[in-house]
Amino acid sequence: MSDLFDRCGGFAVVRQIVSAFYDKVLDSPVLERHFAGVDMKRLIDHQTKFMATLMGGPASFSDEALRRAHAALAISADEFNEAGELLRESLEEFGLHPADIREVYDAFVGYRSIIVDEDQQRAAQ
Repeated sequence: MSDLFDRCGGFAVVRQIVSAFYDKVLDSPVLERHFAGVDMKRLIDHQTKFMATLMGGPASFSDEALRRAHAALAISADEFNEAGELLRESLEEFGLHPADIREVYDAFVGYRSIIVDEDQQRAAQ
């Protein structure tokens, strides 16, 4: 999968994709509650590394670090799904091949159980 990170243009392009993604996130009535008072520059830096991870690039996050970072946010399944759709849209806008978009999206979805709050998961069932 590291070829995907390189094909996309490395960190410079991945950062642009993440910035476009967060423009959408901040406009989303489903997700906006999570970003009041957040240092977006710092968040985009972190998320650029996370996106690089999803693309097989030279960054990585442990499951435990991701769990700790999201634990207090009470992210629901609907919010996670919204973020996934906005991610997909952002990748499409940057002209990624559909198979590459699917690869990144599937990698993102693989973190659902770590990011979505367990109580929110049970409430959605």
